[in-house]
Amino acid sequence: MYSEKVMDHFQNPRNVGEIENASGVGTVGNAKCGDIMRIYLDINDDGIIQDVKFKTFGCGAAVATSSMATEMVKGKSVQEALQVTNKAVMEALDGLPPVKVHCSLLAEEAIHAALWDYAEKKGIRIEGLAKPKSDIHEGEEAEEY
Repeated sequence: MYSEKVMDHFQNPRNVGEIENASGVGTVGNAKCGDIMRIYLDINDDGIIQDVKFKTFGCGAAVATSSMATEMVKGKSVQEALQVTNKAVMEALDGLPPVKVHCSLLAEEAIHAALWDYAEKKGIRIEGLAKPKSDIHEGEEAEEY
């Protein structure tokens, strides 16, 4: 069901924790499944992500996508981090089951939310960055169960 990479990042997550006085912090959730992801970025004066940490409340796939996403942005420029997509996170993990694709969306949105927070604190605009959603289902029609 899950790839070896997903299992490895779930059982041995990288970059877990918080960064005090982070340059940017992004928190997103998924009201439908209850997953909550928070990503902390430490960005230097040259716009390079020196450190990144995460805290995730959710399933194994949510932990694994958080872990992989932090690995993918560490050492990258703000602009490079902005290019990390949920598809790239899934590919880096050798895929996710269809019912877990939303976890990779959380990872992408959490990075964007942290970059948005950084831009707000710095009073700058990051080309290509739109205001993130706090819930990945924001704006969708309510579904009936």
